[in-house]
Order: sequence, then structure tokens, then C-alpha cells
Amino acid sequence: MKNILEIALSKGMAGIGLNAEEAREFAQLPEEQLTEILSVTERIRRKFKGDEVDLCAITSAKTGLCAEDCSFCSQSVNYATDIRSHTMLEADEIIENAKEAQASGAREFSIVTSGTKIEKERDIEKLIDALKGMKGSVQVERCASLGNLTPETMHRLKKAGLESYHHNLETSRSYFPKICTTHRYEEDVTVVRNAKEAGFYVCSGGIFGIGESWDDRIELAETLAELGVDSVPINFLNPRPGTPLEHSENLTPRECLKIIALYRLMMPKTDIVVCGGRDLNLRDLQSMLFCAGANGMMIGNYLTTPGRKPEDDLNMIKDLGLKPKAH
Repeated sequence: MKNILEIALSKGMAGIGLNAEEAREFAQLPEEQLTEILSVTERIRRKFKGDEVDLCAITSAKTGLCAEDCSFCSQSVNYATDIRSHTMLEADEIIENAKEAQASGAREFSIVTSGTKIEKERDIEKLIDALKGMKGSVQVERCASLGNLTPETMHRLKKAGLESYHHNLETSRSYFPKICTTHRYEEDVTVVRNAKEAGFYVCSGGIFGIGESWDDRIELAETLAELGVDSVPINFLNPRPGTPLEHSENLTPRECLKIIALYRLMMPKTDIVVCGGRDLNLRDLQSMLFCAGANGMMIGNYLTTPGRKPEDDLNMIKDLGLKPKAH
């Protein structure tokens, strides 16, 4: 009878993900088996993603002043945090940030705004101007994370040059009410569906280390697979002072790698990108995220916290015998 890693390898190499029951069996594997786990996920990642690493960068085009109460987020007006809020950047500022992202080695550049959604027409027009300006001056994939947009606004932005849309579900449907009470989970699912229907390359993932169980992690992966998302951003909690989760303990580097492995085994062909909290949680094991199954990562700074120097990440990729994916 095959053990779970033999099943994972066989199914993964055939492009078939573990089902929920198999994933729960995988989750019970002790961390002492991490080397065996990574030998499986490395093979699956190489088969479907080769030796290319997808690098993305972001700009916080609108920071803070968010009415939502996500317990991990320092941008909520419900918590006393030390972030510096600002309204929407001008189009030329966004374009300049995109140029800096390209210079740092990023293939994709995402315009990220705080809040439930972008509603003001003047802000939408700034985004349209920025997208049109980027098309002619910057060789990066144009992505945005703008919240709960209407299909009509999505189509306006797509016509202006937006190629990808990002909207995280954050955690499982079961656990979400313990993390956010100001909107329903199904609203986020609808955004992802609308983005897929609009023809975007869709990024949707979550944040880990917020008190969720392995069952929650598996449930989220199931939902993302059902929605057919193209990329799964994996974030790890960096506890922010003033938020309800400020005293949370960080995940261990080995648990982080096992989470990445879970998503590769449940979604063998999907892009998996490691983003926020990477430095703090993976620490000296950062280079192992690719063996665990990731084929991309965010470089540069995050929304409200600094990241590693891009040159350090580029050197890490080179030392591993990998190469950045071209636009």
C-alpha cells in the first residue's frame, strides 16, 4: 500500500492534486520528514514550472483609512497603529514606482489600494491614466489589487491595460468570521469569480499564522482550486503592533515550508508565490521555498513593512541555479 508521499508524487507528476482526505493525511506528517516532503514537491515544481522564478513587486497606491476590521492588518481604522496613511497616488508616481520595480528585476508590478473597494471616479481615472502610461513605458505585467470592484469597473481597467487581478480570500470560509466581521466571505469569492469572467490572470491566496488550523489551510486550497485561480500568493503573518494579532507567535520556518508544500501538492500546476512575512518567518530557510514548491516570490518592500534588498533575492535565485522569468 502506497504511503501519502508516494501518492502525492504519483498524482502530482500527473498534474492531479491531493484531495481533502489525502491532504489531511499529509498534514499529519511530522516535520522530521520535511526532507522527504521537499524531494517530492521539488520534482513536481520542476516538471510544471521549470527553473524559472516569477518575481513580482507592489506599490501601496493608497494606504490606511480602511473600514474593514481584518485582525491582522495595520491599515484598519479600527486599530491604533503607526502606519502613515495617504490617499491615491498620482498616475506619474505609480508609473515611476513601476519603473523602479522593473529595474529591481520584477516581471509583474501590482498597484495595491487599501479599503473595501475603489469608489471615487477620480481615483479610477488616476488608475486608468497610470495603466495607459505603463503600457508605453514599462515592460512589466500590469496587476492590481483594488478590492471589491464591480464587473463594469474591472472591464474599464482591463481596456486601459490591466492584465492581472489580485484578491486574497485570506483564510478558509469556516475561519474567516474569526478574522473579519465587516464583510462576508462570499463577497470575496464573488470578486475572484468576476475577475476570472473578465479574462484576468487571477491571483488569490491567503495569510497563514493567524490561528488557523491545518483543516482551514486545506479548505482554503480546495476553494481556490474550485475557483480556478491562476496564482496563489502565500503570506505569513508579521504581527503588527496595535492589531488584535500583535502578540501572535510566528510560525516556524519548517511549518512555513510544509504549508507551501501542501499547496503545491493540492494544486500541482498553479503558480505559487511567497509574499509577505517571508523574511520574518522563513529566516535562514528562505532559499528552500522553491524546493517546497513555490515558483515565485515578491521582491522589494511589502505594503507596510520593508522587504529584503532585491539584489539579495536575485543572488539567492542565481545561487540555486534558477533564473527570473522573463516578461
